[in-house]
Amino acid sequence: MQLDRTFARAVAIGVHRVTVRVGLDVLAADQFAPLRQRRVGLFTHAGAVDSRLQSAYRGFVAELRASRVTLTALFTGEHGLSGAADAGQAIPTLIDPSTGVPVHSLYGDTLRPTPDMLADVDVIVCDVQDVGARFYTFTSTLGYVLEAAGDAGIEVIVLDRPNPLGGDRIDGAMLHPDYASFVGRFPQPIQHGMTIGELAAWINSVHNPTPASLSIIPCLDWKRAHTWEQTGLMWVPTSPNMSHFSTVQHYPGACLVEGTNLSEGRGTALPFEIVGAPFVDGEELAERLNAQAWMGCAFRPHTFSPSASKWAGQRCHGVQVHCTDPRVFLPIRVWLGVVMAIRARYPDDFTWIPAIFDRLMGNADVRAAIEHGETLRDISAAWDDDRDRWMFARQPYLLYE
Repeated sequence: MQLDRTFARAVAIGVHRVTVRVGLDVLAADQFAPLRQRRVGLFTHAGAVDSRLQSAYRGFVAELRASRVTLTALFTGEHGLSGAADAGQAIPTLIDPSTGVPVHSLYGDTLRPTPDMLADVDVIVCDVQDVGARFYTFTSTLGYVLEAAGDAGIEVIVLDRPNPLGGDRIDGAMLHPDYASFVGRFPQPIQHGMTIGELAAWINSVHNPTPASLSIIPCLDWKRAHTWEQTGLMWVPTSPNMSHFSTVQHYPGACLVEGTNLSEGRGTALPFEIVGAPFVDGEELAERLNAQAWMGCAFRPHTFSPSASKWAGQRCHGVQVHCTDPRVFLPIRVWLGVVMAIRARYPDDFTWIPAIFDRLMGNADVRAAIEHGETLRDISAAWDDDRDRWMFARQPYLLYE
């Protein structure tokens, strides 16, 4: 009730104007009718909230306590149900203290729901907020949920959410099957332009050996060309290093820095928005990059000391990348250009972490092309063909204008 009163006051003074309703809002408006008299498993995380900022978990717990929904299992992927676990940190299976319901980990030794996990489940509801980049692992976990549900004859209902980077921006290399991994299981460009519901339909139809019975509760009033700001929705952290929407804007490109010895800002207040190392001259780098006149962004010299990850405790110099116009900002090309500029300026200090970079990029061709001196224009030319093929492949699964 307190949340409702606070929300009402915010709307009254014009602070929070929501124009889009997510699938969770639609399900709640229908009083959770599709789930009545069924044993429900919920795959979600703290970043999946409705237009009033109530999480799917809290909403389902309220329905459970009111005896309107029978919640029998919770499932969680990377970062855990609270979204607080660090990247790569194993998530334990435990009992939810508020409900007594088991919280099954799908990140660690077990990636796919087991028959024992599904023994008391009639339908799995999936509500996770994606960030619009291929290597964010919620999509991989969703694929495993669909596979396990198909084998067990269990229905899956996906509560859809907007792609925060928009539905009409596609960029980056297509994943080659040889480089499939948990940070990219399915052949798609890095920036795919699909919602989590659309991805579920595509994965289930094209890549699931035993397709599950799948229903999608779509968003209301979302269009592919919408920016996140136009939805009126608040950004809630989906992981410890995805605290702000500005981070989401950079992530499809900035994550590639993980495949080098440069710091991508982990262990600072600006992960995936800064880059640097002790051997970099930030002033010179910013001047060099600004002279390249990238569209939609600007570069500022930045000095930082990460508290964790690469170069922890050491003074690093580099740049902060500022998105000045998201309509024309191309994060993958910009951040790859930053990596190439640092490599060219510091060839004796810069190193790749090939296994990571190639998995994130989706192939080894890009790294090889950089090593052979090809320009970014030449490298990215192949992505145009990838985009055209992807636009054709995804068309049957699009739910929005």
